[in-house]
Amino acid sequence: MKKIKVAVVGCGAIAQRRHIPEYAANPNVEFVAFVDPVIERAEELAAKYNAKAFTSYEAMLSEIKPEAVSVCTPNYLHAPVTIAAANAGAHVLVEKPMASTDEEAAAMIEAASKNGVYLMVGHNQRLMPPHVKAKQLLQSGALGRVLTFRTSFGHPGPEGWSVDGKGSWFFRKEEAIMGAMGDLGVHKSDLIRYLLDDEVAQVTGYIGTLDKEGTDVDDNATCLLRMKSGAIGTLVASWTYYKGEDNSTVFWCENGVMKIGTDPKDQIIVELRNGTVERYNVGAISTNDKQETSGVVDAFIESLLTNTKPSISGEEGRKSLAVILAAFESQATGRVISL
Repeated sequence: MKKIKVAVVGCGAIAQRRHIPEYAANPNVEFVAFVDPVIERAEELAAKYNAKAFTSYEAMLSEIKPEAVSVCTPNYLHAPVTIAAANAGAHVLVEKPMASTDEEAAAMIEAASKNGVYLMVGHNQRLMPPHVKAKQLLQSGALGRVLTFRTSFGHPGPEGWSVDGKGSWFFRKEEAIMGAMGDLGVHKSDLIRYLLDDEVAQVTGYIGTLDKEGTDVDDNATCLLRMKSGAIGTLVASWTYYKGEDNSTVFWCENGVMKIGTDPKDQIIVELRNGTVERYNVGAISTNDKQETSGVVDAFIESLLTNTKPSISGEEGRKSLAVILAAFESQATGRVISL
């Protein structure tokens, strides 16, 4: 079977913990290049996987001509690297948030379309087993309409996750563009859209830097969302959950409540108004401390092998990004932003 030639641009934490191991475990992949401004990082991986190391993605694209590229760079480079890779004829898997602005997201989608390549955004929350199961349960209709919800994603901050610790790009606004909202909030705007099969209509955002010293990116956000269906809820992103990670979602519905990620053992608990309680133990939600296979890389490779557009497309990434950008606009203007 033909192997897909993959290049990884950016060899930091997300590449080391998710993309590279998942590509390595996929029998249909051959690594051809690794790119990182810290050349030693790229060289170490290149030696391990019999590939080439580069400090420049432009040089790599012109010399190697990969079939697929994973963009695992700081946020401000997501758009330029994606567009360059698409223009070089490579399919692209880009980390979230896919871009810093809506204009960038549109340009990325356009570049992929123009060059006949696929663009996928690494919104891994959609593929985690509890979220897949939750969507099935919501679609079954047993709970009735979702009326209100809350979804939150918080952990102690990227200094414990990033390969550069407190010196990480996550804390530098010119490279990160946004903080907890870009890191965690966009995961939840994507998840809510996916689980509810609905779009966000209005956003109010309260976003600030409350506790992380020496940075001007946001470390906390609480947003109010109104969906097109009328359902209303809150979305929270935080880098100051110092007692540990929370990645939970609760839906209050006509016929009961569904709790996802609130219990250490049962990932989904459904409590119906008639008194029945259903508990589902369906595989864990990944945490920073306990990495699970995200499924993103396998889905990306599958879409290339079968020539099928990825379900987590650039268009989907753009809609999830729009929610986050609206929250920042709301914080800046004091207004409710309509999408």
